[in-house]
Amino acid sequence: MESIVFGIGITALAGALATVAGAAENTESDIGSQGDPNSQVQLAPQMGYLHRIFNKAVAGEPPAYGLWVCLGAGIAWAFMAMQINPILAIILGSGLAVFVQGVYATTAYLGRTASLAKFGQPVYIDVLKSMTTVTMAHAFVAIFTAVTMCHLINAALGHPFPLPLLGLVWGIALGAAGSATGNPFYGKERQYQSQKFGAGVPISASGNIVRYAEAGERNSLDNGWFSAKLGGPASGICFGMIVFLELWRTVLFEHVGAGWGAIIVGIIIILVFAVIDRYIEVWARKNYGPYGPAKEEEATA
Repeated sequence: MESIVFGIGITALAGALATVAGAAENTESDIGSQGDPNSQVQLAPQMGYLHRIFNKAVAGEPPAYGLWVCLGAGIAWAFMAMQINPILAIILGSGLAVFVQGVYATTAYLGRTASLAKFGQPVYIDVLKSMTTVTMAHAFVAIFTAVTMCHLINAALGHPFPLPLLGLVWGIALGAAGSATGNPFYGKERQYQSQKFGAGVPISASGNIVRYAEAGERNSLDNGWFSAKLGGPASGICFGMIVFLELWRTVLFEHVGAGWGAIIVGIIIILVFAVIDRYIEVWARKNYGPYGPAKEEEATA
């Protein structure tokens, strides 16, 4: 009984760390425009829309965070093998991984923007200096909490995978959660907030992202501030629930039926969420219907 209570406590702590990691990861990726909406940021200068958005998408979020969390976990693992305190080892590993993230962000922004020189897109040095450090700060929070979570899974719950492999697996999952949950909010509600809700993006509007803020030109700090209000917390809840439910079913049901109990519970959880998602989709379609012109516009026409 004590081992189950201890496992549930570690599960709750790991879920809390994952929630923070998911929120920080999504905010970092939105400030750096590293996700699906980045295609419009890259396309904008080619369509004649010059901007001051920080464009550092050297890779998609899952492989990027798989690399950074794995690197932080691997360095921390090596330091712990040298009998260094685990907390200090995780801090040092996360810090060194963030330096790699900063190098990737710098080279990605310079390389991507240089490729758009023939379309008149300039390299803004102030954007490079101000945005890179902000993304590094958010990346440190995401990497540190993710590596700490992996260490708890390995050391406290006795997971057989070594720390670097856990970092790779959960880093990919962290990037995927932020990409699937927070990116639509950043793309639809920020880059194309000038489009009517539900209208989609017509071909004629390709690259025509919102480039001006309340005062002056919009930059990526504005986007990060906006995404942190809803997209970041939503991504954090998503990743936190993934980690919590995964560990919860393992701790409680791993010893039932030689491990089949945990597998069956996992399948049931997936089916329950599929039913909930389908219900919400049908409810939204019945209540809001397909996109169409406002009734006032129809009356005036």
